[in-house]
Order: sequence, then C-alpha cells, then structure tokens
Amino acid sequence: MTVLATVPSLKIAAMVSGQGRGSNLGALLAACESGEIAGKFAVVIGTKAEAPALERARAAGVATTVVSPRKYSEDVEYGEVLLRILRKYEVDLLCLAGYMRHLPPSVVAAFPNRILNVHPALLPLFGGQGMYGEHVHRAVIESGMKVSGCTVHLVDEQYDSGPIVVQIAVPVEEDDTPATLAARVIKAEHQAYVRAVQFCAQGRVHVEGSRVRISPE
Repeated sequence: MTVLATVPSLKIAAMVSGQGRGSNLGALLAACESGEIAGKFAVVIGTKAEAPALERARAAGVATTVVSPRKYSEDVEYGEVLLRILRKYEVDLLCLAGYMRHLPPSVVAAFPNRILNVHPALLPLFGGQGMYGEHVHRAVIESGMKVSGCTVHLVDEQYDSGPIVVQIAVPVEEDDTPATLAARVIKAEHQAYVRAVQFCAQGRVHVEGSRVRISPE
C-alpha cells in the first residue's frame, strides 16, 4: 500500500498545453489562494509561451516556464528537462491541466502516485489516446449514455488508466450537444480536481494496487 504523506504546505506544479483556457488551473490556483487547498503553486510548465493558462499563472504571481517537446528528438531528453525544472522547484505534486501529450516515462517514474490528471468522462469509459475534449463528449452522446462526468486519477504509463481518486457524475440531457455537455462537465471537473488535490495535501490518498482509498479526516 502506498500512502501520499501529508506535507506542511504542498508544493504543486502544473503542466499545460497549447491554447487551453486553463480553467482547471484557475480553479486550483483559486483554491490555494483561499486556503481551501493547503498548498501553493511553485511553477506552471507550458508547451507554448502564448498559452492562456500560462497567463493565468503569471497573473496569480506563479513562476512559469515553457518547454516545447518539439525541440527534443526523444522523450528521454524532454523528460530530463522537465525533471530538472520539477526538482529545482522541489515539487511534491504534479497536476496535468489540459496537458495533451503522453508524459515521458522518466517523469512518471520519478513521481510515483504523485501526478494527477483530470479526464472529462467517467473512466474507464471513453478514455485512451485521442479521447479528449469534444471527441469525448460526442462519443458519450452517440453511445446513448444517460450519465457522464469527470474523473481525477493518478497518472501511470498508459493513457487514462491510473487509479481513480475522485469522480463526479453529471446527467446527459436529451438535447445535449458536445458543447452543452462540456459546459456541464467542466464545472464538475473544477470541483473534482480541487477535492483530489485537497486529499493529497491532507495525506488521505492511499493507493492499494489499482484502487485508491481516501481515509477519513
């Protein structure tokens, strides 16, 4: 059994991609600022300098840096650069917030059960490579599902397959489009991500094989 230990003030990093709005990052930043999460952001790493999520981080006074994976011919090199940054800022927990790439294996290995990701569906349904954003919501609607939602999970070597920390369900309405379903799910994502990081900061996340148990406060 692996237990994510309590730390006095969790040092958090986030990774973001491209042109994502950064709304999940914004929810986490606000929760740290209000004290809802007993932690603070040390750095936000983006793949493009103009990413709106990086603007959110800068506005909140958080250090940002840009590492373009296209500059590196191999995942090994890309991973080494990321690890140098994460170690420089003494990061305890890494949050993927609209990061659309496969994380280098060396980073996953260096932060076992200390990387979180949020997915806009109830995993293990509608996950895997290529399942993101509108693709997920369209697949949910076309499947005839009456319920969707979001999942915050620990990151392992595969897409969307790590142990689940928090899930929140939302209804799929008869007249939903991918856009209207997405608008409902994103609100749940903000709640679920803040809750998952809270649990980590409180040392309440216990990993038992492929399952997560959240201990009482």
